[in-house]
Amino acid sequence: MEITQSSTILFRNTMRITDGHLDGFRRAIAQAVAFAQEHGPQLMVEVFIDEERMLAHSFQLYRDSDAIRAHWRLSDPYIREVMEHCTVQHFEVFGAPDHDIVAALKTPDGESFPFVVSPRLVGFNRLGTPGLGESHS
Repeated sequence: MEITQSSTILFRNTMRITDGHLDGFRRAIAQAVAFAQEHGPQLMVEVFIDEERMLAHSFQLYRDSDAIRAHWRLSDPYIREVMEHCTVQHFEVFGAPDHDIVAALKTPDGESFPFVVSPRLVGFNRLGTPGLGESHS
């Protein structure tokens, strides 16, 4: 099914792991993802690590801006724990988040980690519940 309108938002977070913190980062991110899997609103979370360059890449897919707000409320302690072991090198937002979501990426003095927002052009997903009302033989 082609989706012509979509409220989904994809985050891509590139983090630089602090020297000497690789094991702590691994533990903290594993706990954060386990918590998100159990309690979070994300449709998908994937984390990839480049140990040679001490970089990690996190991808999170949300249904809409409300799901992002819920994630931030629920996961703050886990996010803080992860951030003890890394810094955000670059943050990308794909989709059209509400203005308050974009504003929250900036600190009160207007400074922030580098981020960009790229509006959606076209696409589809297969994340919906398959087979509703259909029989599978």
